[in-house]
Amino acid sequence: MKITQVLQVLAAASVVASQDNNNNNNNNNNNGGDSTATGNTGGSSSQSSSSSSSSGKQYSSEFGVLEFDNFGFEGYYKHVKKLDDSDSCQCELASNDQRTIFSGANAPINEEVSVHFRGPLVLSQFGFYTSDDFQTGSSSGSGWTRQGYYDGESQTSENITFLTAAGDNSTCLGKALTYADTDGISKADSSQILAKDTKIISDEEFIIFSSEECGKSGFGKDCGVYRDDIPAYHGFNGTTKLFLFAFEMPEEESSDEDSFDYYNMPAIWLLNAHIPRTSQYPTNGNCSCWGSGCGEFDIFEVMNTTEANHLFSTIHDYQGSDNIQTGIQAQGYISRDTSSTMKGGVVFDSQGKVSVFLSNSTSLDETISASDINDWISSESSSDKSYTSTLSTVTNTGSGKTSAASGSIPFMLDVRYILAGFVAVGASVFF
Repeated sequence: MKITQVLQVLAAASVVASQDNNNNNNNNNNNGGDSTATGNTGGSSSQSSSSSSSSGKQYSSEFGVLEFDNFGFEGYYKHVKKLDDSDSCQCELASNDQRTIFSGANAPINEEVSVHFRGPLVLSQFGFYTSDDFQTGSSSGSGWTRQGYYDGESQTSENITFLTAAGDNSTCLGKALTYADTDGISKADSSQILAKDTKIISDEEFIIFSSEECGKSGFGKDCGVYRDDIPAYHGFNGTTKLFLFAFEMPEEESSDEDSFDYYNMPAIWLLNAHIPRTSQYPTNGNCSCWGSGCGEFDIFEVMNTTEANHLFSTIHDYQGSDNIQTGIQAQGYISRDTSSTMKGGVVFDSQGKVSVFLSNSTSLDETISASDINDWISSESSSDKSYTSTLSTVTNTGSGKTSAASGSIPFMLDVRYILAGFVAVGASVFF
C-alpha cells in the first residue's frame, strides 16, 4: 500500500468520525494525564493467549476495576437536522445556533443511551438501574432501583426492546434498524425476547433500547430526526445509572479471520440513543451526532486480536481530547474469560465517577443496596487493583471560549473508524 493511500484512509476515517469540520468542541489544551493505579500492588498482568491472538507487546496491565474520575463536562453537540437516504448522502447537522448544550456529571452520557452488543457473545442477563444519589465508596448514598431487565433463563423482559440492523440497506446510512428476532440478528415484525443461550458470532450485533416508543421524527422532537420506517424507541436516561450484565465472550469458532471485520473482538458499549436511530456507521458523518460529540462509552471491548483476552474501556467525546475516534482509554484492562459466564457492569455515580468491574458476586435483583455495589467494586479493587484516569475539567459551549485543566491523553486508535475510512475511500485505491 502506498503512503498516499494510507493517508487517504486516515483522512476518510477522520471525516467519518469528525462530522463537522468547524466543530469547536475540540479541546486543544490537553496537558497530560492524571492516572493512578491503586489497591493490592501484588496484582499481576495476565499473559493468557487465545487462538486469535498473535504474539506482541502488551500495551497495559490487568486490573480488577477500571475507573474514570471527573467524568462529564460542559460542552455541546449538533443533532442531525436532515437525513438523506439517497446515494448523494446529503445529510445535514444543526447549525451552531441550534446546537445542544450539555453540562454536569457524566455529561453527555447522562442523556438517553442505547446498549450495544457485538459477538462472539452470549447475553444471559441485563439490568438497568437508577439511583437518586449514589456515590462510589460512600455509605451515605441511596441504593438502586431496577428500571429495565432481561433474563434469558426465565424469558423475562421488562422495559426492554431488542433491535438489530437487518432492514433496508443504504450506501449512505447502512442497514436500517428492525426488531430483532429471538436469535438477536434476524428481522422480526414485532418486539421479541432474545432466546436463552443465544450466541452471536464475530461482527454480529444487537441493541437494547427501552420499551418507550418515540414520537414522530422531527428536529426538536422527543427523539429528534430518525430514519424512516424503523421501530424507534427511547434509550436509558439519567445522570446516576448502573448497567449490569451476565454474559459470555467465547472464542470465535470460525478460523476464517479474513471473512470478518472484527474477528474475535466482542464488545459491550453505550451510544447516545440518537446515533443508531439515524445511522451507526454512515459514510457521511453528518448523518449522525457522533462526531460532534454526543457521546459513546465502551464498557467491555476487545480492541485488537493481539490482545484478544483484554477488555478495555474507552470514552469517545471531547472531554480532554481533540481526537474523538481515538477517545480516552483507561490504560489498563480487565481479563476476558472465554470459558465461563462473566458478571459485572458499569456504575455512573452522582459525582461523575465511573467504575467498570467484573465480580462473581454481582446479582441483578429488583433493588440493590449502595453497600452491595461498593462491596463488589472494593472487593475487586483490593484483590486485583484498580486503575483510575482523572479527566480534564472542560468548558466549551461553542461560544468561542474554551477552558480545560489537566486530563488524560488519548490511547490507541479505534479500528472501527479506520474501517469506515476504507469504506469512504473505496477499495479501488488499493488495487
